[in-house]
Amino acid sequence: MRTTLDLPDELFRRVKAKAALQGSSLKEMLMRYMENGLREPHRSTTAGRKRSRLPIIKRRGKGIIASVTPALRARLEEEEDLAKIH
Repeated sequence: MRTTLDLPDELFRRVKAKAALQGSSLKEMLMRYMENGLREPHRSTTAGRKRSRLPIIKRRGKGIIASVTPALRARLEEEEDLAKIH
């Protein structure tokens, strides 16, 4: 099948030069690159770097975590102050 590719001039020159150095045609070089790219697992756009996984913090118990409202915060701070005094 025939197709048309629009390549930036610099990329075209680099691929064509590499093909010539290896003694193959531009067509052979591009087919080899595409076949290799399809065989490899998908890479993210971070230039081959692996993404770090976020740590998983498991919650203890099954209770509901209350939203910290200003009233709750004031009550907790007051309890903390009273505990420091005693």
